[in-house]
Amino acid sequence: MEEVDVEPTTTPIPGFDSNQKHLGFVWGPGDILVYETIYKASGGSAGGCPFVHEVRKDEDIYSPILRKLFNESHHIFVGLQRIREDLPSKNKKPQFVSISKNYRSVIRACMEELQQVAVSTQDAAMATQYGNQVSILLAVELIWNLCEVLFIDAAPAGSLVLHLLDWVRLHKADVDEKAREVLASESPAEHQAYWDVVISYVLQGRMDEARQVLVKQAALQPAARVMFKLLDNLLMKMPIFNPGETQTLTEFDVKWRHWREEVDHCLQDQSFASNRHLEDICKILVGDEDVLLEYKELLSTWYHFLVTRLLFSHPTVKPTELHYYAQSSMHMFLDTRSVPEPLDSILLAAFEFDIHQVIKDCSIALNNWWFVGHLTDLLDHCKLLQSHNLHFGSNLREFLLLEYASGLFTHHSLWQLAVDYFDHCPEFGRVYLELQIERVPLDTERKALKVIRICEQRQMTEQVRSICKIMAKKALRNNRLGSALSWSIRAKDAAFATLISERFLQDYCAKGTFSDLDLIDNLGPAMLLSDRLTFLGKYREFHRLYGEKRFSDAAKLLLSLMTAKIAPHSFWMTLLTDALPLLEQKEVIFSADQTHELMFCLEELTSGKSVPTPDKPMQVLATVHTALRASLARVKQLFTLH
Repeated sequence: MEEVDVEPTTTPIPGFDSNQKHLGFVWGPGDILVYETIYKASGGSAGGCPFVHEVRKDEDIYSPILRKLFNESHHIFVGLQRIREDLPSKNKKPQFVSISKNYRSVIRACMEELQQVAVSTQDAAMATQYGNQVSILLAVELIWNLCEVLFIDAAPAGSLVLHLLDWVRLHKADVDEKAREVLASESPAEHQAYWDVVISYVLQGRMDEARQVLVKQAALQPAARVMFKLLDNLLMKMPIFNPGETQTLTEFDVKWRHWREEVDHCLQDQSFASNRHLEDICKILVGDEDVLLEYKELLSTWYHFLVTRLLFSHPTVKPTELHYYAQSSMHMFLDTRSVPEPLDSILLAAFEFDIHQVIKDCSIALNNWWFVGHLTDLLDHCKLLQSHNLHFGSNLREFLLLEYASGLFTHHSLWQLAVDYFDHCPEFGRVYLELQIERVPLDTERKALKVIRICEQRQMTEQVRSICKIMAKKALRNNRLGSALSWSIRAKDAAFATLISERFLQDYCAKGTFSDLDLIDNLGPAMLLSDRLTFLGKYREFHRLYGEKRFSDAAKLLLSLMTAKIAPHSFWMTLLTDALPLLEQKEVIFSADQTHELMFCLEELTSGKSVPTPDKPMQVLATVHTALRASLARVKQLFTLH
């Protein structure tokens, strides 16, 4: 269970009896709600229910497949932020369209992988979950693709219907599967789905495919060959606007109207009256809405109906006219008693060019902020959202990216992606990052170093200090003194460095050796952080000098530790004990002045100003005291003789 920041508060629920029920609730990091249930209100003593429930709002970040979506889209997002602002907008449009397609390809790749896993899994519950995620991604890509056509690519009249046809074909690919089944049969023209395939191809404007399948039927009916040939000719001659040619939109419109009159003439002459299917195809070519609605099952959605209707009735429709046809198509196609689904409302808002309504409805309908965050960011780069600011000061793009990135911070690895999103939110990104980075669980030193590196790159000194303190305390609890000291030095925490230095000295007194010698030997300027750390470093240096038989330097350093008051009084007895071997050397190590200073330190220690530590009982003090006096007397005698 995720850790929450504070204890849950108890809230009474009105309307219950004496055995009143209560709920305790609190928001943890991200979208996680932790709460307790049922408290007995009997004299203030809480007979708490042992059950604690955890509710997650966003499960997608815990799906291994969808994590690929988050990782891949992160790279696309970062690349988008690097597009130079000073480039003219017309030069950026191809880049924006390319980026939009990259986003969609990532969505589709995840969707295909989820479909494969849903089919292969033996767990029915998991299959259902994967199936739901596939449905969501299908809707997401459908909306994104439409936004790409209408807003990002901003297809003009003529090209608009072609782009919408591609949009419908991409999201209604079942006709190809059905066509393969029909054509693979022994007698395709007699297959029960034969005419469904032909008419589906026509409804999608795929005239070449429709003609190829029609040939199968024409071969079976030699007597009707003329009729099939006539329809084949009409399908072949249907004008399709090509933006790459020199033909103007007006010229295309004239050519299309001539073709339409020819098709209409065939209907008037009842050229296809003897074959209902061919006559229906001819009526579809003239945009007969009643016939189109008869094939609702093949169209399956109102927006497919809309695009087919535009193809055969208004192929040069302008973007500004779309909203009228979209509204009427939805009303014509849907049952008057049925309520439009959220997806219908979102697509209708897109056809009405209401970008903000699209984003708002998607925010409500979808289960996380990934889609609205990335789409809004792209639309903002296209300069389509500049006028929309929120009442609390942030713009829409930044608000959605902040919400998305905050959700990523609840995941054990995705939080690293969130950092880049915060970096590209100029208004509040820094503040959010400072708050969220402190919530990252510091499970290992490696992870802590990763977090610190992120903070140091952004000059977040307070966060660095806080993380180092946390790691120092954790290391100390585990009795890893070297690591604890290293973290406290990095945090520049003098009080904690003093505490750990004390522990080092206690360990030395107990064991007679130092642990983590490499760290202590290489403290350098860091030993100046606290007096106790300075003493630890200098005392270790005394042992090193002694080990190298540099007795004079060792004696000088030892004495300075006491006379400069760097050494704690509780440690003076240890220092005086360390002085004994130097005093007993054959050669004189301490000078006369140094000897007097040692005697003064000894007198101060035994005068009552300093109390012996519990591990140095009075008999030990007396022994050391006698030995020191004898040694000091010998040194003094040597100086007198000289």
